[in-house]
Amino acid sequence: MGFFLHKSNFLLRTVYPEFWWKVEGDVEPTIYLTFDDGPIPDVTEFVLEQLDRYAAQATFFCIGDNVRKHRNVLYQVLEAGHMVGNHTYNHLNGWKTDDETYLENVQSCQHVLGVETALFRPPYGRIRKTQAAQVMEHHSVVMWDVLTGDFDQTMAPDVCLKKSIQHTEPGSIIVFHDSLKAWPNMRYALPRLLAHFAERDYTFRAVPQPVYAGF
Repeated sequence: MGFFLHKSNFLLRTVYPEFWWKVEGDVEPTIYLTFDDGPIPDVTEFVLEQLDRYAAQATFFCIGDNVRKHRNVLYQVLEAGHMVGNHTYNHLNGWKTDDETYLENVQSCQHVLGVETALFRPPYGRIRKTQAAQVMEHHSVVMWDVLTGDFDQTMAPDVCLKKSIQHTEPGSIIVFHDSLKAWPNMRYALPRLLAHFAERDYTFRAVPQPVYAGF
């Protein structure tokens, strides 16, 4: 099993307090489902079917090149009432990319999305302070409270589900992936996680869109 933290680290939250890790202040118990790396035919469409069963709204952080290849799937996401966010055009690791290239890639994704969004998630959660400062002129950087680990192909699907439920609490921003790599774990864990929290009267919402000048 690959090493990663299912629960976002307190130290990281302290170092990057300007990033969005949880959503506080809800009157009723609410969790915020997010999906990275799509849109992908069949996989994203499976996610949409599961969300529809629970009247759940979510946020899809899209890779620009996948939008270019599968724009019809993006339309399905939007028509179902979900939100979208920017996940760069080529899934770049900010720690390994110079600032100019990284920011151009963010802008390329924004252009191909064709819809206004003030939400951005850095691939791998890795972004330099200098990159974040410029991205945040027009976007909120959305990280996560719970990382399901569905992308870890050495982890059993039931472990993915168990760990995700264990670490989720009201206000949690949860990351799943609508990708081929995550498909085996995600297709098992997502419907069961939705059922678990629906039985406990949780609401599923999209991450709120901030308002920026020009949007």
